[in-house]
Amino acid sequence: MIDTTLSDSAGVSLLSSPLARGPGALPRQRQLIQRLKQAILAGRLPAGGRLPSSRALSEELEISRNTVLIAYEQLTAEGYVIADRQGTRVAPLSAAARSAARHAAPADDRPPATARRLARIVSARQAQDGSLPMTPGTPALTQFPLNAWRRAQDRALQAAPAAALGYGDPAGEPALREAIAQYLRVSRGVHCDASRIVITEGAQGALALCVQLLTNPGDTAWLEDPGYRGAKSAFHGGDLNVVAMRVDADGIVIPESAWTSQPPRLIQTTPSHQYPTGAVLSLTRRLDLLERARRAGAWIIEDDYDSEFRHQGEPIAAMQGLLPDAPVLYVGTFSKTMFPALRLGFLVLPQAIADRAMPSIIEMQRGGHRLEQLTMAAFIENGQFSRHLGRMRRLYRERQAALREALATHLGIEHEVLGGHCGLHLTVRLAPAYSDVDIVAQARKLGMHPAALSSFALNPREEDNGLVIGYGNTGAERFPALVRRLHEVAAGQKAG
Repeated sequence: MIDTTLSDSAGVSLLSSPLARGPGALPRQRQLIQRLKQAILAGRLPAGGRLPSSRALSEELEISRNTVLIAYEQLTAEGYVIADRQGTRVAPLSAAARSAARHAAPADDRPPATARRLARIVSARQAQDGSLPMTPGTPALTQFPLNAWRRAQDRALQAAPAAALGYGDPAGEPALREAIAQYLRVSRGVHCDASRIVITEGAQGALALCVQLLTNPGDTAWLEDPGYRGAKSAFHGGDLNVVAMRVDADGIVIPESAWTSQPPRLIQTTPSHQYPTGAVLSLTRRLDLLERARRAGAWIIEDDYDSEFRHQGEPIAAMQGLLPDAPVLYVGTFSKTMFPALRLGFLVLPQAIADRAMPSIIEMQRGGHRLEQLTMAAFIENGQFSRHLGRMRRLYRERQAALREALATHLGIEHEVLGGHCGLHLTVRLAPAYSDVDIVAQARKLGMHPAALSSFALNPREEDNGLVIGYGNTGAERFPALVRRLHEVAAGQKAG
């Protein structure tokens, strides 16, 4: 038997028991490490006890001495044993540590303790499959000019110095910020320069940054209802008091009393194409909202997520550009105009906030995705972005017209198409007899992916019953058959 100070029978037995061998067995080195760790934590190898020499233990277990040496080195590195001139000894552990290891309770079904705010951030949707027809918010990915994008990537990679592989400007690559500023001034009428732009992880990152910069827990934020679920998650993630503001055919409706009874710190709105109803915020309401927000010391978040796709008439200018020094933080994204996986968004700060907050932003963020940003900048500057938008406008105009015609011809149940001629989706309001949640569940089984309008509402009402139908990822020729299938689902539901 091995000559060791571990004279108790449990310790001797532990060290002399053979290791498992054969198919399916763990490597012997890992087996030995696990065996010793468990024995030390359980107290079967007492503190201060000297372990056998590597040579003696290798002979006893009939394994390589190197295997024992490596195991001892790992245990020493992790603090289980101490190696000195007298050999390898078990490290002393506190009584609390030994008790915790010895009496560890088995796993139970209780959920782990998490921040209370997580209870408010609950998804009302299933995981999206953007490949299914009628998915809202998904662009025509098969029509994206991948070859042009690859060429722009190659040029950006060749031109970029080795330093571009490190952290970049926390506010984003200067080339992309300048390209975005020029584009927004011309196409959206936004008052900005590159120094006021921050590149973010999509629009969601921009919304979260607005919350970080401008609010404290418990502040009040107004949210369109029904509205963008990502904004609700960002507000709840900041422990804000979220107040729903209803939307009608002219956009967000703010009762006069709300300015005094529930004064906001943030107001989220999608004025150019309300999500998901498609309403356009009227000029009267825009100007009134700007003036009232200024007087109340509130900030407006203008989410301009898909305004580039205006299918009828001239583009609607951004609300941010209506007044000098408007109290507006302008949020944009390339997820709809390019592709969602790009995860590039941007935030245009008012000058006063940019002057004060940019030093903090530089400390809060780390520059990344530099090659993607440089590629996007080149894509804008060489005209590829504008050409791509022109092609997509024509395509989406055709697809929206086909969806409208299919709804009028084949849906066959009482409904109302909401919103204007813009974006990547249409919203269809249904009579209460047709449950949007049930229709969506059945439609998904049949390979379609519309969304339930009621799932976008904080406080659903009867008029929030309907379908949000995407046409960005669905060919025009498919809509007659798809809408007929929706009719069958709805008719079967009512008959049932």
